[in-house]
Amino acid sequence: MDARPTLLVIAHGSRDPRHAATVSALCARVRSLRPGLRVEVGYLDFNAPRVPRVLERLSAEGVREVVALPLLLTRAFHAKSDIPSVLREATARLPLLTVRQADVLGPSSLLTGALERRLAQAGLRPGDRRSTGVVLASAGSSDPEAIAVIAEIAREWRHTAGWCAVRPAFASASLPRTADAVRELRAEGVGRVAVAPYVIAPGFLPDRIAAGAREARADVLAPVLGAAPELARLLLRRYDRSVADRARGDLAALIA
Repeated sequence: MDARPTLLVIAHGSRDPRHAATVSALCARVRSLRPGLRVEVGYLDFNAPRVPRVLERLSAEGVREVVALPLLLTRAFHAKSDIPSVLREATARLPLLTVRQADVLGPSSLLTGALERRLAQAGLRPGDRRSTGVVLASAGSSDPEAIAVIAEIAREWRHTAGWCAVRPAFASASLPRTADAVRELRAEGVGRVAVAPYVIAPGFLPDRIAAGAREARADVLAPVLGAAPELARLLLRRYDRSVADRARGDLAALIA
């Protein structure tokens, strides 16, 4: 059996079939980048298999270590409470299985790289940057930490990429909405406005982002991040960090 921990990607789940299809495509890309690494998917809601069932199956098959990686862009409720609770309850019944929760995906320069890839696919060219304002449209959260992270990503992205402006927007829980952010940029004299969905897979909230972009007549609407190669590399980066942290912890315990 492969000595490396199994990678369990934990997705939220959605009634929209495009969600699970996108997660599957992303995990397939991860497997192609790291042949031999076992990559499984578990869902919190709506889709199967659910996380506890995946862990039970892995334990029954003799797997002893799992890195559980939240397919989340910010550290909000699901990463802080929901997922740890699900993992604790499942592993309490599986004493032979060790599960370590990895960090969420964002923020990362790989994510802004993926956003730029999607904007380029939507028609923006490198020479358009200084005349284009970007709406960084995320799903939204009631967690102040998550909202602050999105605002900081917007500021940093504008600084490093040279966009005319980058304005955060949210599909739920927080303001401004996508349409309002597009209108604000127009009111400030920005000639071209692009909406970059900061979401991984299609679904209800990404559709709301797209509807807001169309309502305010944004010039460019990029696709969701999806199975972008940058995103696949980021999953492996978070996995590797978790494995390395575990190894350092074991070494420290041995020395002590």
